Amino acid sequence: MKRTIPLENRTAWNDYVQRSHNYDFYHTHDYHCLEASGESLLFVYQEGEVYIAVPVVKRRIPGTDQFDLSSVYGYTGPVSNRPFHILTHEFSARFCSAFQDFFEEQRIISVFLRMHPFYHQSRVFDSLGGMHNNGDVVAIDLQIPIEEQRARYQPQIRANIKKLQGRGFTVREASGPEAVYTFHQLYTENMHRVQADEKYFFSETHFNALLNSSNFKAMILFVYNEFNQPVCGTIIVLTNHIMQAHLIATADAYLADSPAKLMVDHVSVIGRELGMRYYNLGGGFGFKRDNLFRWKTGFSHTFFAFTTWRYIANVARYAELLASQELDPEAGIDFFPLYRYKSLELSHN
Repeated sequence: MKRTIPLENRTAWNDYVQRSHNYDFYHTHDYHCLEASGESLLFVYQEGEVYIAVPVVKRRIPGTDQFDLSSVYGYTGPVSNRPFHILTHEFSARFCSAFQDFFEEQRIISVFLRMHPFYHQSRVFDSLGGMHNNGDVVAIDLQIPIEEQRARYQPQIRANIKKLQGRGFTVREASGPEAVYTFHQLYTENMHRVQADEKYFFSETHFNALLNSSNFKAMILFVYNEFNQPVCGTIIVLTNHIMQAHLIATADAYLADSPAKLMVDHVSVIGRELGMRYYNLGGGFGFKRDNLFRWKTGFSHTFFAFTTWRYIANVARYAELLASQELDPEAGIDFFPLYRYKSLELSHN
């Protein structure tokens, strides 16, 4: 049996996700309510009591009556009420066949899903292929002794943390409208500095929805300087023993002090107190081993593979869309679906 659950059906969406063996807040109904790029759906394939469910965002392809599927910002991929490794290849193949039927019914040309680095989801799509290696994410293992965790920090990071503490910098949780306003200011300043795409400029309403969700626990924390002024902020989200460093921002004037280092260390202590197993710092910008990635490896060398599923559901139509934009699929551009590449370029000009 296959079915598609619309966002309006909160009860059914929550039921499938929350009964899953593993899921993160990125899979939840509340988080998908924040997605504005298209229509959020939960595709479900079920045999008896066993199911696989995949949250997707359906987007119209400009200038056509056809669509593609993507995922929300973060790590999603499929969930199931059984560990993926015990699902038979036959069951997974029938799921894939049902998913393909859905693509045809909905006029889907391609699918791009960001898989979750902590859940072994890739094998579900073995019969279809299309798995793409995007490198690694960096996580702090909160199951080892705190002394061992800190011993793995780069010496410069340990020195920076000690220096900040000596200057009177502290970390505290904050809440309420003033905290959301302050974080929004810090975060927006950061997005302007890095010239981020417009879709990453989240509103105060977005942050309030995260913090007030009944599907997961989210917190705002700030690093305060010696004058009790917030100079760095983060939103962390905790779900099923995984703590995500969802967003972090530092005031431009304090970048050289790197208060985010003190933040990461303090948040790891909170994670331990709350029974988290891993604190996921994420990867580099655009999946690359860049300066951001190297900054994160200063805290840990515990890596998890981050993959994306890049599947062309309608090969002929995909080729037509590329040809209409004079795009060469062999040009080596790491972007999927490629027919959206030029529209992305235009949005940055």
